[in-house]
Amino acid sequence: IVEGTDRTGEMIDDLLRFSRLGRQELKLRLVDPALLAREALQDLQADVDGRAVEVVIEEMPSVWADRALLHHVYINLLSNAIKFTARQPRAKVLVRAATGDDGVPVYSVEDNGAGFDMAYAHKLFGVFQRLHGRADYEGTGVGLALVKGIVERHDGRVWAHAGVDTGANFFFTIGGQP
Repeated sequence: IVEGTDRTGEMIDDLLRFSRLGRQELKLRLVDPALLAREALQDLQADVDGRAVEVVIEEMPSVWADRALLHHVYINLLSNAIKFTARQPRAKVLVRAATGDDGVPVYSVEDNGAGFDMAYAHKLFGVFQRLHGRADYEGTGVGLALVKGIVERHDGRVWAHAGVDTGANFFFTIGGQP
């Protein structure tokens, strides 16, 4: 009963965050994604402690974004990477950016964890859509929907590539300048 109550509370909190997203005014400024990823990793340190997890955060191009919202993107993506590498004896997470075909930076968070079947990739960013059972991995099923909402508020897009038991790579772009 206590676990169910806690899980319900987490879902309500996540849904409230998700519902506020559309009404929240964007406070755009030039931000350093690598710094935000390092801060997010610090926030998640308790999830990493006691595990063999190598997290590499490369330098990335600055971007015009809402600092607090982009921080949430990295919290959610890093949290998932850490969570889904739990069964790896030596987990690896890589945060970086590359230049897309159109010259726009493409930011990514890659891991060597559980991954997923790409046949279900269309479900990833929906509210309460889970590709792994609750018994296997915790979570409310709202985090990636929140990531998608934040990225789209920034006129960007988000997508993923993965394989079962070969890890996952989440990519996103952030739109233009103010």
